[in-house]
Amino acid sequence: MNELRINGSRLWTSLMDLARIGATDKGGVKRLALTDLDRQGRDLVVQWAQEAGLSITVDRIGNVFMRREGTNPALPPIVTGSHIDTQPTGGKFDGNYGVLAGLEVVRTLNDLRIKTEAPIEVAFWTNEEGSRFVPVMMGSGVFCGAFSLETAYAARDVDGLSVGEELARIGYQGEQTPGEHPIGAYFETHIEQGPVLEDEDKVIGVVPAVMGLSWYDCTVEGMEAHAGPTPMHLRRDALQVATRIMQETVAIANRYPPYGRGTVGMVQVFPNSRNVIPGRVKFSIDLRNVNDELLNTMHEEITAFVERSARETGSKIQLERVSYYPPCPFHPDCVGAVRNAAAKLGYSTMDVVSGAGHDAIYVARLAPAGMIFVPCKDGISHNEIEDAQPTHLEAGCNVLLHAMLERAGVLAG
Repeated sequence: MNELRINGSRLWTSLMDLARIGATDKGGVKRLALTDLDRQGRDLVVQWAQEAGLSITVDRIGNVFMRREGTNPALPPIVTGSHIDTQPTGGKFDGNYGVLAGLEVVRTLNDLRIKTEAPIEVAFWTNEEGSRFVPVMMGSGVFCGAFSLETAYAARDVDGLSVGEELARIGYQGEQTPGEHPIGAYFETHIEQGPVLEDEDKVIGVVPAVMGLSWYDCTVEGMEAHAGPTPMHLRRDALQVATRIMQETVAIANRYPPYGRGTVGMVQVFPNSRNVIPGRVKFSIDLRNVNDELLNTMHEEITAFVERSARETGSKIQLERVSYYPPCPFHPDCVGAVRNAAAKLGYSTMDVVSGAGHDAIYVARLAPAGMIFVPCKDGISHNEIEDAQPTHLEAGCNVLLHAMLERAGVLAG
């Protein structure tokens, strides 16, 4: 069993075949959730699963579960998966790799006539990207009860089309109630979407946790006035106050390494004229860290700084926390299975805490879960030039195979 390996060239071919659906001129993929292209992608993956002898179950939010039976069908399945919807300027590997790596695990087990005690399932989740409908990670979120099916169905895109309508239209509004599908353990294989593995020249990232995040909208009110006649000491410049808070956002993150993150990614300046002193600035704040204690400390520090800035400058400042996801530690048994598999196979490894959200975060609320990372070129993702080496993708899939077999139990056929 230690010599067991997947078929890397078959995995690569599957990735390239799926990438043709929604292919862009720059070499990426645009396959937004619940569009006709998403339906075509779903149909292709389901066709491949059926050709591999898998049975198909679809739940009411459109999550798809593809099952290879075990010798003990009463056991909850060992599940792997990810998503196949993409960003508007997405790549070939984000999400898609996790689904097709799971399919390749099944194909390898079929080739070698290996039976598992627990069933093996491959899943793909609806609207993980959140690029057409919000909330993000919709399918897995409904599955774990983070929000209701009715809330998801009511979400609309920019054209006013709803999730419920579009699910029915593309034929993927299933009958199973989300969350009723049993999961014994869950593994998700993914490109890192960051530069750490490549920078450290490691093949496998063992993911012990996903960072928590706090998102805020901050609005600073000043007074717009003429840039020429108004002396500096008499100005109420909202942008100058806002930049103090922006700099403190970065400073807070730097105070809590190695996983502190602080980002201002969106800024709106009113009236946005070169010879008018800004009277109002609205901007986003994104704080992240690996545990709740540190993230809460960062929250308290930005809140205190905003309050102090308002007192010192006389400005009206509103800070509203608009989103919060707690840090997600993965189950020690699943993390250990990934670590054991990588060591058995002789791959170089390091622990990598994920800074991005994944469906595994929500699944981990219901079942033991873990993730496997492989490098992506220059750490670039959510971009049409997203790329990964076939050998790294093969290695991650080999680790997935052995980690799942550790959890599922093996009987040679």
